[in-house]
Amino acid sequence: MTGDIAEQPEVFARLADSRADEIAQVAAEIARRRPKFVMYTARGTSDHAALYAAYLTEIRLGIPAGLASPSAITVYGARPDLSEALVVGVSQSGGSPDISEVLRVAAESGAATLAVTNNPGSPLAAQAQRHIDVSAGHERAVAATKTYTAELLALFMLIEGIRTGDGRLGEEESALVAELPELARTVLDDDTAVQLAPRYRFAERLVTTGRGYAYPTARETALKLMETSYLSALAFSGADLLHGPLAMADPDVPVLAIVGDGPGGGAMRDVIGRLGERRADVVAVASQDVPGAPLRIPSPRVDERLAPMLDILPLQRLALALALTRGENPDAPRGLRKVTETM
Repeated sequence: MTGDIAEQPEVFARLADSRADEIAQVAAEIARRRPKFVMYTARGTSDHAALYAAYLTEIRLGIPAGLASPSAITVYGARPDLSEALVVGVSQSGGSPDISEVLRVAAESGAATLAVTNNPGSPLAAQAQRHIDVSAGHERAVAATKTYTAELLALFMLIEGIRTGDGRLGEEESALVAELPELARTVLDDDTAVQLAPRYRFAERLVTTGRGYAYPTARETALKLMETSYLSALAFSGADLLHGPLAMADPDVPVLAIVGDGPGGGAMRDVIGRLGERRADVVAVASQDVPGAPLRIPSPRVDERLAPMLDILPLQRLALALALTRGENPDAPRGLRKVTETM
């Protein structure tokens, strides 16, 4: 897991360089088709990448987007009309049968289908009409790290390419992607998250939270903590946290809050203030100090669209360090395999 995390700056650079033309071609084809709806289907970590893409799709393209419930099709036999939709399967391995089945049924309904995977030879890649290889390389640990951030970048390049119409990134987006590898190196060089790991050694529960583009990061962080340390971690959007779950906040329930520099981060300020009123133990992942959060894991000031690719990096390191601090083996979580096949 240590090696996988460290490779992410290189993965960003390789994906942006070697797959840019492929992604641009797919994006241009989708732009010409002009789908009226985009449905993402995924499981586990890839589901968080798909959630990020759904936000980006609605905000940047103005097209309704959502996450499919594969069981509606694979368990209940539903056959929704997806004739004017783009259906995107996101999977590191491309090996889960239920995701492939969703794309098969969608294509029969007349949908355009696309697979985003780290395995061009996978069943999902074969099932889809188009495929994007995120080129993360072999991931050794069971817990996904570099494949997740590679999915985020590939989906960003795809959606922003659809927005331009010709598949190519705009000047601003090209500059953002070009800066990403060096920003990632800077984030990974900071050991604040690792130093915080002993703080949570005996924690039984933990809450993660964020809004907008940061919400998928909160969900992915919770999953990594559960996978590697067997810690009961609950993820909430900042808005949902105020609708009931706030009642469980107290000094004994640590909170990791992802607070970006855009509208989503601004919307989190009131949430953290409310947590402060309950004397919750809040650590913010942010570019600057946040009132109500006594501690901060530094994150660079970047466009909010790119922040999920960077904010998750110290949180991956936190999950790794915490697992080791608690005497666990983060490379081989109990009961888990690299490829999970759900029907």
